[in-house]
Parts: sequence; C-alpha cells; structure tokens
Amino acid sequence: MRISQKPAHPAALLALVMISSGCGSKDASPPAAGDGAEPSEELSGGDTTVFDTSQNAFSLSARNMTQERRSAFYVGNSFFKENWVIAPSSTEGRDGLGPLYNARSCSGCHFMDGRGKPSEDPSEPLLSVLVRLSIPGKDAHGGALPEPTYGGQVQPDAISGIMAEGGVFVAFSDVTGQFDDGELYVLKSPTYSFALTRGAMVPDTLRSPRVAPQMVGLGLLEAIAEKDVLAGEDPDDKNADGISGRANWVWDQTKQTKALGRFGWKANQPSLSQQTMGAFLGDMGITTPLFPNNECSPAEADCAAAPNGGSPEASETVVARVTFYSTTLAVPARRDWQDETVLAGKALFRSAGCAGCHTPRFETGELAEYPELSGQTIWPYSDLLLHDMGEALADGRPDFEADGREWRTPPLWGIGLFQVVNGHTRLLHDGRARDATEAILWHGGEAEASAEAFRAMDKQNREALLRFLGSL
Repeated sequence: MRISQKPAHPAALLALVMISSGCGSKDASPPAAGDGAEPSEELSGGDTTVFDTSQNAFSLSARNMTQERRSAFYVGNSFFKENWVIAPSSTEGRDGLGPLYNARSCSGCHFMDGRGKPSEDPSEPLLSVLVRLSIPGKDAHGGALPEPTYGGQVQPDAISGIMAEGGVFVAFSDVTGQFDDGELYVLKSPTYSFALTRGAMVPDTLRSPRVAPQMVGLGLLEAIAEKDVLAGEDPDDKNADGISGRANWVWDQTKQTKALGRFGWKANQPSLSQQTMGAFLGDMGITTPLFPNNECSPAEADCAAAPNGGSPEASETVVARVTFYSTTLAVPARRDWQDETVLAGKALFRSAGCAGCHTPRFETGELAEYPELSGQTIWPYSDLLLHDMGEALADGRPDFEADGREWRTPPLWGIGLFQVVNGHTRLLHDGRARDATEAILWHGGEAEASAEAFRAMDKQNREALLRFLGSL
C-alpha cells in the first residue's frame, strides 16, 4: 500500500501516514511513538543549543559554556579562521603553510563553519571539495594506500617555488526521472577530470571527491558512548528491515590501536583531535605533534626540500585550541517544530524508513574535559554507522573497513540553515544534490526503499517531508 495520492489538508497528513507502508521494512506498520512534538526535540544539541537563524548560526559556542571557556573558544576561532603563511615568517605560530595545500585556513573550506560545494562552471577547479586518492590494498593499520605520485589527496596549491599538483574539475550531466504522480525531476550526475602537473596517476588509482561538511555538533557526536553507537549495528540484517549498518574500525594514532570511527564521510577518524591534525597536514600542509612529517611523495623532491615553520609547525597548544573550538561549536535550535505540516513530514520521514539510519535521538555520555557536552539529550539524526548507499553513490574506494559503496550516515541537524549560512543547499558527499529532494532520490542500496517511498508520495506529502527536513 502506498501513500494516498488524494490532496489533503496538512492537518490530515498525519492520518494518511497511518496507512502508508513502512519502507525498509517487510511489514506495513503505522509509526506510533515520536510522530508528534516530543519534549526537548527543538533543542537539537540539548543545553548547548543556540537560537540563531542568521549567517552566524553555525559559528557560536555551546550556550551552556562559562565565560572563561568561551574565551578559549574565541582563541580557537582565530586559529581556525585566519590564514597561515609561508615559512619562515615573523608571524610565529602561524607560519608553515604548505609546501602543498588545498586551503590557507580551516575556514577556507568550512566557510562560516558550514558546507562546501562543487564548482558550477566546469572550467573552474574545485575549491571546497577535495579528492581522496588511493591504490588497491591496505597499509599496516588497515587504511588506504596513497597514490605513488600524488599521495592521499590532490593538493591544487603550493607555496612559491614548489610545483602544485594540479586542478580537479567537475561537469554534470542530467539524469531524468518521474515521481509516481507524474511530476518530472532532473538529477545531476558528476564526471571528474584532472589537470595534473607531475604526470599521470597509476592506472588503478581510486578517486573519491569529498565536500567539506558543516562543523556544528561534532563534540556532541564524540560524547555519544561507544556502546550506544554499536547498539545500532545490524550487519546481518537480523531484523529484516533492509538496513544493515555497521561500524568502521580505524587506526587511532594517539592510542596506537583500532578504535570506533565517528568522523569523516566514511567514518575514518576516531576523534576530533586526530581529525583536526589530519586536516592540518592534508589540507594545509602543516605538521602537528601527531603527524610531524609533510606528505611529499618520492616524485616531489621540491616539496621535501621546502623550508618549514618549525617541528611541528602547529604546536600542541595551537592544535588544542582549534580542537576545542571545533568540539564546542553549537547546533542551532529547530524552527517550526510544532507546526502541523512539519509534524506530518516527521511522521512521513519515519514511515518511509529514513529514521532507520538517521537515528533521531541520543543521550551523550561523559566526555572528559567537556562538561557542557556531557549528559545531553541530542537530536543529530545520524547513527554514525556505515551503510551501503548503492552503486550510483559509490566511489569504489575502501577506507579501513568501509567498502566502496558505504558511507557514514551524515547528521541532519542544521540542514535547514545551509542556504542562510552558505548560500546554497548542496548535499551528499560530493555535493551533487542541489537540494534535499535530489539527495533523497540519489539514495540506493539500503536506502533505496525509502527513496522509492518518497518517489511514490504525492506532491503535498513530499513537501511536508521536506518541510520537516527544513526544520532541522
């Protein structure tokens, strides 16, 4: 049975979903709990939640922070947003950019702490989208092997005297389709090309474009207890709902052991500290205590001979300040969360099986040194697990235990403010979706049934579900 195609007043939409199919499930079951307005759900980040709908909505500190700790947040903010310079420089503590890099600052990709997007002009190189590279096989810790010449990612910029690696370009072709009610839609399928300076990559190079994601709520995700994340695993689909999420176990460079992956498009980073230091090195060419050496390949002798800004270039203090900033960025509150159309869309979201991966609610545990983030009821709409998203979204590139079709469920909090903060609504790992409608329609694999449910909805039901997403 499918969602009614008869026009309905928003107040009647909740009744319609009571007879809709539970997509991703073999049994048609009405979504009972959680369809109405729930206590505290407007506070996406619990007591850390901020109330701001301006362009600064993603750049505020946790609301429950003390003034003293907020001062530390502002210091971290300055290191996050200001450009690093070429060494040697009189600007000590901020020199050491490159030799190869993607951006001069963290905010160069995460503008206003928000999302990047692909270039719309095929003649313009990608700026806030990087391309991961690897070759088949695994390193000693189970991670990806770098491409022999260009390393782990293409770095299109370089300091003076160093040859940059080249640009990456994207062109889009149309993929047309039709909703069951007859309305047509057009998706954009990306094709990537490279203008490389140091020769061709090896023939079996695996390439994966990655949009810079929004920064809000990262510390709250780290505060979720490991057991609560693992409780959502169902790799053998024992409950027969078509969803078989699983954890990515990755290398923790600090602890020198495997750990639960939480961050990155394939959950390939175990902590915000490691994520931060990895970005310093990979994106800006700045060494850190955890990654003290520049990643210059044997073919990049000029890179290896370039001057540095110290050993390491970003000190432990600088890294700690940036990590503190990233950890305590607050999530904005929900809007219109009691609106009847939004509530109808929420019910449709659940009945379509979307909540099977986009888990609405968690309770955070105790996160050392972050009392603001501990013991909070949060609404991230993510399970932090890997899911097979189908061939259309596959990058074919394994990353630790994630295979070439798997992606971590991205949190949905803040999705309704992307246009305000960054001036666009690009979604998915490579930004190909121009809005939430296209993002849903690209879903395949474990999420294909949910995409089909959305395709089967009439326009009014589709708009109600989109209104719900826009409230997050």
